[in-house]
Amino acid sequence: MSLFNTENTWAFVFGLLGNLISFAVFLSPVPTFYRIWKKKTTEGFQSIPYVVALFSATLWLYYATQKKDVFLLVTINAFGCFIETIYIAMFLAYATKPARMLTVKMLLLMNFGGFCAILLLCQFLVKGATRAKIIGGICVGFSVCVFAAPLSIIRTVIKTRSVEYMPFSLSLTLTISAVIWLLYGLALKDVYVAFPNVIGFALGALQMILYVVYKYCKTSPHLGEKEVEAAKLPEVSLDMLKLGTVSSPEPISVVRQANKCTCGNDRRAEIEDGQTPKSGKQSSSAAAT
Repeated sequence: MSLFNTENTWAFVFGLLGNLISFAVFLSPVPTFYRIWKKKTTEGFQSIPYVVALFSATLWLYYATQKKDVFLLVTINAFGCFIETIYIAMFLAYATKPARMLTVKMLLLMNFGGFCAILLLCQFLVKGATRAKIIGGICVGFSVCVFAAPLSIIRTVIKTRSVEYMPFSLSLTLTISAVIWLLYGLALKDVYVAFPNVIGFALGALQMILYVVYKYCKTSPHLGEKEVEAAKLPEVSLDMLKLGTVSSPEPISVVRQANKCTCGNDRRAEIEDGQTPKSGKQSSSAAAT
């Protein structure tokens, strides 16, 4: 079976570009796993994206073995299987026991049990072109589910009116990757390669539009943010009350004492001032008599 053929120039060009971009995408979690290795803990990271990526690469690699002139599809998915296996191994090495057990269960259920079931059914029940179509349909269905995963991120962006959880560089890279692989599928006239990337391109474009809207356009704060700010007010009031209970008695007592003393002194001063002239007149008149 021929896997590599340069007669289709456009397929070769787009496949090579797709390999380069997908290679960069596969290596994007390297800083994350360097952090995990350095701290010897997975912290709050999850293994689900890497288990799913490994299963997807395995399916597409199996599909590529059923087709001709798709060597570049083989290379990138073989690399994907390799690098995702390393990621998962590092995660298992430094994860907590509950996270490790969950990862092992997903691997056994999806990557081992699921793939083995697909492999056995396709190898023994169907043959030839029909096998490639069935495997291609499975790949398309799973890829659509993977591409639909960013819908939760889009929902978060719309709800919070913040692009904090949707990096523009990653969205742009995935969109370009979807466009390149779409063109690769069209050059090969392979609907199973082209169709999932149509959805990937549409969702990627939507993410970039939302990024521009909520990053550079002024919008009114979301109700959730107002609620958060309102929730902070009692803390401030509580602190003010605490400060008041500690520091208010002394100034109040001082003010009251000052008022009493001032009032008393004023009254005494007025009485003394009123009595002093009289006593003076009385003494002087007594002296005159």
